[in-house]
Amino acid sequence: MADRAKALLVDDRRDNLLALEAILQGLPVQAVAVESGEAALKQLLVDDFAVILLDAQMPNMDGFETASHIKRRERTRHVPILFLTAADRDAQLALRGYAVGAVDYLTKPFDPWVLRAKVSIFVELWTKTQQLKAQAETVREREAQWQRLTDLVDEAARKLRAGGDAAPAEALELLEKARWGT
Repeated sequence: MADRAKALLVDDRRDNLLALEAILQGLPVQAVAVESGEAALKQLLVDDFAVILLDAQMPNMDGFETASHIKRRERTRHVPILFLTAADRDAQLALRGYAVGAVDYLTKPFDPWVLRAKVSIFVELWTKTQQLKAQAETVREREAQWQRLTDLVDEAARKLRAGGDAAPAEALELLEKARWGT
């Protein structure tokens, strides 16, 4: 399980990235800042993220195109995307953001406390998901161990039913293996 949730910050302006990093300070999340959609897609190949804060309007590959690529990839399609934009409050842009899979669309200037609250929720959901995955793996391991033990006990019972001089010793050996989990 990853130690700490990560937030991918994507904006072509370095000052905006610094502002986002400052807003997220103190939250249980590691901010990873990149300056283009292309860099974001590369970063998503090597890291898992709890949330993506994505500028809608960037040169070359804009946020909408970046989001489309993110949502097409199996590994990243479920990562929540929050669009951030300085564009005017044009409802069509927000609808376009939702259409490519965003969970929210915030126009600048936005309340930093609202953004912190939204990021906190996605970090908590990511953390709970990681915990559930770890618990599911533990259950799978225990079920496999239980199956191995059951098989050993069944084999010991078959040997005893088959009889013969060596049967009790062989059965006892299998039960010892089951006892010690080997």
